[in-house]
Amino acid sequence: MAGKVPATTAAGDGGATLEALLYFKWTVAFFGFLLTSFAQTSSSSSVPPSRVAHLRHGINLSAWFAQVYDPKGYTREHFESWTTLADIALIKSAGFDHVRLSVNPQPILDAQMRGSSDEYLVSLDAAMKMILDAGLAVELDMHPDSDFKQRLAKEDDFVERFADFWRSIAKRYAAYDPERVFFEILNEPEMHDAYRWYGVETKLAAAIRQAAPSNTILAPGASWDDDNDLLFLEPLRDPNVIYVFHFYEPHIFTHQGATWGAFYWHWLKDLHYPSDPKNAAGVAAAVPEAVHRLDVIRYGQDHWDASRVEAEINQVAEWARQNDVPVVCNEFGVYRHAQTQDRHAWIKDVRSSLERHNIGWAMWDYSDSFGVAIKKDGKAALDEEMVKALGLKMP
Repeated sequence: MAGKVPATTAAGDGGATLEALLYFKWTVAFFGFLLTSFAQTSSSSSVPPSRVAHLRHGINLSAWFAQVYDPKGYTREHFESWTTLADIALIKSAGFDHVRLSVNPQPILDAQMRGSSDEYLVSLDAAMKMILDAGLAVELDMHPDSDFKQRLAKEDDFVERFADFWRSIAKRYAAYDPERVFFEILNEPEMHDAYRWYGVETKLAAAIRQAAPSNTILAPGASWDDDNDLLFLEPLRDPNVIYVFHFYEPHIFTHQGATWGAFYWHWLKDLHYPSDPKNAAGVAAAVPEAVHRLDVIRYGQDHWDASRVEAEINQVAEWARQNDVPVVCNEFGVYRHAQTQDRHAWIKDVRSSLERHNIGWAMWDYSDSFGVAIKKDGKAALDEEMVKALGLKMP
């Protein structure tokens, strides 16, 4: 710039040199302040190890307080019969230490609008008490349907309403044992804008913390809460948080035969794990669309086995180490349409990898279509080989 003489070329100009030195010192001090501030707001985890220890071997109690598609809906009769004291006792006796209790918030919000939410909440109170009285810990998981999550992705007012709802729920259960009651912000947010999800999650976590200052919060990644969603996530400022992820890789195996998700999955049958090129080529022949035949053939060629699973889980463990935070895999499982021995092999490999990295887990699910147990006439029987694959023992 005209008229500006660089300090290094101004003969005899000690003032310019002093100005440069002061500027350098100010710059160092400023960046030191930033680093100090960052360290203060990005503290490492404060979750007590005793709490993490409660989330080692868990099971998901699905279709009880969420994903109820019976025309009668969420009724007291359903709540009292779907999962019973006998089920909780069986879960405890098999060596599980916690359950993940999924709750659909929409029916409660609808009932609150009508001034009649007590029946649902009284039943939820009874379920929480039954679980805790059995000596199990519980992840209280907000598990709405997709339309609810779509509103969170688009409507700021709805985020505020959900935050207020979380305040009331957290306050209701904050008096329970904080060592064994965990609040999971949202199941599989289905939010494809991961930056928006970070803002929404921060808002919801703050609402929970206002009402429950002692309880540990469980925080998922965006979208389907897969391992890659977790790797994208920046840890929250709240240090009393455990980060959770779901593992169903590869979906083409774990969801074969499913009538939801990718349409072509329903064509798949007897696809093996570990993956085998010859087997995959045979299964692919029954798939009408060429592009999806290629997906199946690729699965066969991709060498999905214990080492491939380990490579995936290792990335999550490294993320946790770098951020100095605990993580838990609170969903993994295989749809029953797969061959039994293949289900058991995949479950064993995933469970073993998680445990090698000291990551707690909760299998999906107890007695529904991915279950560790089969129910007949209201009585559950555990799958002995599945129990062994989970590293547990039959009662």
